[in-house]
Amino acid sequence: MIDTLLVLNTGSSSLKFQIFEDQTLNVLMSGKVTGIGDTPEMRAKLPGGQETQTSLPANTDHGSALSAVMDLIGGHDDAWRTAAVVHRVVHGGQDFAEPVIVTPEVMHRLEALIPLAPLHQPHNLAGIAASARLASGAPDIACFDTAFHAGHDELTSSFALPQEMRDKGVRRYGFHGLSYEWISQVLSRDYPDLCAGRVVVGHLGNGASLCALKNGISVDTTMSMTALDGIPMGTRSGSIDPGAVLYMLHDLDLGVETVQDILYERSGLKGLSGISNDVEALLRSDDPHAAFALEYFALKTAQHAAMMAVSMGGIDAFVFTGGIGEHAGPVREAILGRLRFLGDFKTLVIPTNEERLMATHAKKLLRSAA
Repeated sequence: MIDTLLVLNTGSSSLKFQIFEDQTLNVLMSGKVTGIGDTPEMRAKLPGGQETQTSLPANTDHGSALSAVMDLIGGHDDAWRTAAVVHRVVHGGQDFAEPVIVTPEVMHRLEALIPLAPLHQPHNLAGIAASARLASGAPDIACFDTAFHAGHDELTSSFALPQEMRDKGVRRYGFHGLSYEWISQVLSRDYPDLCAGRVVVGHLGNGASLCALKNGISVDTTMSMTALDGIPMGTRSGSIDPGAVLYMLHDLDLGVETVQDILYERSGLKGLSGISNDVEALLRSDDPHAAFALEYFALKTAQHAAMMAVSMGGIDAFVFTGGIGEHAGPVREAILGRLRFLGDFKTLVIPTNEERLMATHAKKLLRSAA
């Protein structure tokens, strides 16, 4: 019997999974379900190394996607015993600054944070609820995207709002912390001199943000109370004048749900281009709106990167990660071209690995709880 850790990374339309051997953290199996809510399919790399691809029913939701994953695992289980199911949870609020074993009380507190991450938190929690049914007896462990930024000082974490609002949790939290923590660990291991300095990390994908790492520690980041703030993203607006939101609500007489849909689902690269939020598609397009959207993204990313440099008193390196950061060379060059005024600094591309970091956290937590 081999003890394993099942790591789930649940997104708004996807479910990624990896199975790690508990002792060595070797990957035994991995895969993902994509297109949930549209044209769902499951791809996986099986224990023997062979790859499989399966179309799933059109009505597949996150619960049935996880059922399909569990069925696939069960069909290739080689005397595995699930020691824990580990979940990425986007928002931990002020309560959760490190991974926790999920209890009913923990779930209740995480459900209260759904309004702060409406695009992600419900799916994260649905994954926990489904795994509790399908992997009966194995503890669920939550790892938080906000936790890596929990040490920000008040100057960085505050909004310029009355104290009564700040006391109610209206503050800057930051996200993509699992990705940034992984990059910090890679820098510490492979580039210790850079890790001891001032590094701007760009997690650039359909969701995108920047983080200021000083001595390997997060001191600032571009996302704030929700995953909507900061640089423009695939379908999210990024920073916007709060007065513009009030104008849409009061003067254009748009409802709250409509404005939320605009800001989360119809803005960013998709809204600017009128074509797609897929950077590869925009790079291939000869439509001037596609070029405009990419130029806007590069400009705003560079502007926010300069803000991160201010928070550290300079910049020694820029690290790109995430789908766009790792694979879209022209976008990287467009961003760096706007930052040349900052002088010489190193540029690195480092793939993120949130799932392995989550497995590491879970292994440590299980050992400490034993």
